[in-house]
Amino acid sequence: MALALGGGGARGYAHIGVIQALEERGCDIVGVSGTSMGALVGGLHAAGRLPEYAEWIRGLSQRDVIRLIDPSLRTPGVIRGSKVMARVIDLLAGVRIEDLPIPFTAVATDLLARKEVWFQRGPLEVAIRASIALPSVFTPVMLNGRLLADGGMTNPIPLAPLAAIHADATVAVSLSGEADEGLGRSPAQESSEPLPAAEWQARARNSASQLLDREAVRRVTGWFGGGRGDEAATDTEELVVEPAEDVFTALPSGLGTLDVMELSLDALQSVVTRYRLASYPPDLLISIPKQACRTLDFHRGAEMIALGRKITDEALDGAALTSDR
Repeated sequence: MALALGGGGARGYAHIGVIQALEERGCDIVGVSGTSMGALVGGLHAAGRLPEYAEWIRGLSQRDVIRLIDPSLRTPGVIRGSKVMARVIDLLAGVRIEDLPIPFTAVATDLLARKEVWFQRGPLEVAIRASIALPSVFTPVMLNGRLLADGGMTNPIPLAPLAAIHADATVAVSLSGEADEGLGRSPAQESSEPLPAAEWQARARNSASQLLDREAVRRVTGWFGGGRGDEAATDTEELVVEPAEDVFTALPSGLGTLDVMELSLDALQSVVTRYRLASYPPDLLISIPKQACRTLDFHRGAEMIALGRKITDEALDGAALTSDR
């Protein structure tokens, strides 16, 4: 099968569990494409170095992750990324994409040309570093006159690069699943008791994301919709507010700058994802809920790997995509 791995920060550790579950079912992965963390995990798998990386990240504590952050005050990003990439570079040992045992594509975004860029040749570590450059978090990189950043902005789940791969099935992994997918609803959500503060904040973020998503659909329809504008318009909702002295209510407690940035990217990527999936529908879509962990929770590797395995097993049981296909 061919595998498309989406972007989503630390939730991308779930890709490791997805791959483990697929291989345990006897699925032979014959091609991989990835965006952002999907490019990192997919590239390591294609190079045969994913087990070592998985073992390393399982042992990372929150303090270890903080030590890996190399902050920068003079570059257009909070983190330079050299420490984060150091272990990856060591594992890859200079391997080139065209020499990998299975076809691999990493997707990045050319910020100046405003289009996606595919890496299918050249040093694998370079392709991964370009693809994971999340705006305002990891600094972008300049390569051959291109200003490259996270591929998730233009192609959150890169299925198109797999079109030329001869595979029995194509599996896509989204790291932006809806809140009630995979994990289900929490007991607090099902009861009438007041929600704990953390749960309330999570639900507030999800609600904000849905509102942003509707507005983004309305604005982006003209960009991606082509002749299907009337169909896409059914996703929009008009908000009518009567004039009042205090129209706006208080912001959700604890909502920070990073939260707003994450919600904004989630909204944009969810819109782009829908159009991408409509153009290249996979045989199986595995969705990791976006509330599973925050984008920068890189100390939760073991938990995300386990979640990826669980959701993949459930998806495979329902789809029967196994080696006997």
